[in-house]
Amino acid sequence: MQKSASSLVLGQGGLDIAQSFFKPIDGASPPPPTRRTTKISVIGVGNVGMAVAQTILTQDLADELALVDVDKDKLRGEMLDLQHAAAFLPRTTISASVDYSSTVGSDILIVTAGARQIPGESRLNLLQRNLALFSTIIPPLSAASPEAILLIVSNPVDVLTYVAWKLSGFPPNRVIGSGTNLDSSRFRFLIADHLDINAQDVQAYIMGEHGDSSVALWSSISVGGVPILSFLERQQIAYEKQTLEKIHKEVVHGAYEVIGLKGYTSWAIGYSVANLARTILRDQHKVHPVSVLAKGLYGIDDGEVFLSLPTQLGRNGVLGVTNLHLTEEESRQLKNSATTILEVQRQLGI
Repeated sequence: MQKSASSLVLGQGGLDIAQSFFKPIDGASPPPPTRRTTKISVIGVGNVGMAVAQTILTQDLADELALVDVDKDKLRGEMLDLQHAAAFLPRTTISASVDYSSTVGSDILIVTAGARQIPGESRLNLLQRNLALFSTIIPPLSAASPEAILLIVSNPVDVLTYVAWKLSGFPPNRVIGSGTNLDSSRFRFLIADHLDINAQDVQAYIMGEHGDSSVALWSSISVGGVPILSFLERQQIAYEKQTLEKIHKEVVHGAYEVIGLKGYTSWAIGYSVANLARTILRDQHKVHPVSVLAKGLYGIDDGEVFLSLPTQLGRNGVLGVTNLHLTEEESRQLKNSATTILEVQRQLGI
């Protein structure tokens, strides 16, 4: 399934007409023996996986894009649909396969595959099915690309990032969950919307679990470089804590609202994941709130747990975690968030 029929040789008897169509210039040197290309593999071609793939293509982030899924027909259909847009996109080799060996040599392995919740199914049972699924996905992926960065998008992302780390045998700097990168974007949008400014001028983070126990870092929010809460206090401008809590609730329930309206989320997470891929592949050393191994950080010492912290990312994955000053309340909430995730891991027996 690696190539569509249109990519086969066209000449009589299987002759590759490219050799005849283009003539080399006199004195040209041969191509170098090795040419460094960038390869991204996306595992799972559902709504999220294809939004990730489409965004990667339009942003010209990879020379090769490998799609993997168990649904052979849908997989080929998605590959052809993307290939047919070749005239409108940067040149990228797009392949598709049900075999994980097609991902060999990947720089980033993006995992979006996950079991869907059955009506009436408990969250714990769904987690157990995803654990079983990951046990079939992660080992062959890590064997095919032992130097890759594993980027987990499947939910619940914090627990599954921990599972991927254990199953892959990768060092923790090369296993990252998409975490609250998107939550923080929603947070910045809502603050910007309240203040009628550009969201890119808002510096704000959601930390902890990608879920109900996430922590909004109100103490560190700045707008145009100005710390917003201390500014309000200096100007003696009153604000209500309930207003802040309402904004945080909108962040937490944002995905549920989208799912309720259109049935799934896709575009925002696609842009979020492509944003992370860009930072990693281009070694930009940018700070993103992503799910990383948090043991020993911010007073989290009860066990090995992945949750979102402001993290500097680059070509080697996690370069470091920002040492933000948290209020006592924020610190308590973050530890509670870690405890929530650890409890789920204990219930799963991992």
